[in-house]
Amino acid sequence: MPHPRDHATRQPAQAAIIMAESGTILTYGELETKANQGAHLLRELGLKAGDTLAIWLKNCPDYFTIYWAAQRTGLYIAPISTAFTAEEAAYILSDSGARVLVTSNTVRHAEELLQTSQPASVEHAFTIGRAFSGLPDWKDAIAGHPATPVTDETAGFHMVYSSGTTGKPKGIRQPLSGGPATAPHPLAERARDNYGICPQSVYLSPAPLYHTAPLAFSTSCHRLGATVVIMEKFTPEGALEAIENHHVNITQMVPTMFVRMLRMPDAERLTFDVSSLQTVIHAAAPCPVDIKHQMIDWLGPILLEYYGGSEGNGSTSITSEEWLRKPGSVGKANWGVIHVCGEDDEELPAGEPGLIYFEGGWDFKYLNDDQKTRDARHPIHAGWSTLGDVGYLDEDGYLFLTDRKSFMIISGGVNIYPQEIEDTLICHPDVLDAAVIGVPNAEMGEEVKAVVQPVRSENADDAFGDQLVAWCRSRLSPVKCPKSVDFVNALPRGDNGKLYKRQIRDRYWPAEQKGVN
Repeated sequence: MPHPRDHATRQPAQAAIIMAESGTILTYGELETKANQGAHLLRELGLKAGDTLAIWLKNCPDYFTIYWAAQRTGLYIAPISTAFTAEEAAYILSDSGARVLVTSNTVRHAEELLQTSQPASVEHAFTIGRAFSGLPDWKDAIAGHPATPVTDETAGFHMVYSSGTTGKPKGIRQPLSGGPATAPHPLAERARDNYGICPQSVYLSPAPLYHTAPLAFSTSCHRLGATVVIMEKFTPEGALEAIENHHVNITQMVPTMFVRMLRMPDAERLTFDVSSLQTVIHAAAPCPVDIKHQMIDWLGPILLEYYGGSEGNGSTSITSEEWLRKPGSVGKANWGVIHVCGEDDEELPAGEPGLIYFEGGWDFKYLNDDQKTRDARHPIHAGWSTLGDVGYLDEDGYLFLTDRKSFMIISGGVNIYPQEIEDTLICHPDVLDAAVIGVPNAEMGEEVKAVVQPVRSENADDAFGDQLVAWCRSRLSPVKCPKSVDFVNALPRGDNGKLYKRQIRDRYWPAEQKGVN
């Protein structure tokens, strides 16, 4: 059963989507009707296979009716972060060549975009909910169209943009199949085979749908007939309440969500009934070893971790049982073959860290950036590609991540990877989040600085900074320990868990040196 249409035929009354907070339900039958009506509208507007539609919406049921309308008309679907400014959204629209935009007045900068900086490529814009800026309502626009499929269906796919942690986001474009819209898709097949997702599954998606993993997992769930429970915004209390209320048996989270749940008082956290949970998937950012131990102690050995990127060039996976034998690993390759290469581009032996390449995954490209596409390819071996991460394989073929190459600190000629230091800091019970960067040092080139979000703002003082340095010194080599600690109310971290280190680093470096590393 490879497509939500099959489930609309077999079980039209089953919930495809439940909004966690409001309890609003969209059934598979309703999803099929609205998606078909939307497909007819898109064809009426002149969109053809290979064109692009952009979605700039907060989490809502309409996200999926629009997605599946575009999917069955052969379009690329470009999600836009609701945290973006008008200028940033305009860049995505222009770069992707989006011909249609669907947005809402609930998106903070949507009206500004429409009034001042809407790219010329956008021929049609629609709103969901209250009318603004003269936009027609998407639901009104599709209402009069047939509820049957368009005659020239063909498969489209999402084209997500990279997080832009070290530069402007780039569209990750996969070739379209040119085949039927209802054909099986490898993402759904992997979700079924790796995580057991089926029509009986209730999947909680706690993160914004403009991120790759929430969108890919949720739409794969629809292909497999599962019910998707969508949170409008993650809170630790809200996630636990949703698991209890909707009997969620599978979810995907990121380590920052784990930390926020674990920092709840036990008297509150342990009152929620989470016994329905069978699988907790996590990825997107490295999980500190101590945090993962605490999660397994709490929920049992139900955590499944994977490593991979939106590029789809390969991935790894690891069960809780494996991880307890190999703490800190992200597992063995389950899609593609891993190669770890040194500065000379030659493959390294087990135990030596280098740039991680995958062989055998999707042949992706970065839209409108041939240089970045070339940089992601191995200079010698055709078919090997990298996400820019550094790590090593152990003697049993398990991958351990060290950090991103672009985040490396060079102090006195010594290469220092911040991830290990960040993991050490985040394990302190009074730390909510932490970032480690290199800052200018006249003698050493760079020195290690920690930027920390404490659990309690009153802790943000020199005494606590000294305590954190001592905490690191008791656990790490002196060369890795922060020389200083700054405190912030919040770090610039995306809802997918990724840290925007460039934004932190730019505060400390002279303008002419900001592009370094």
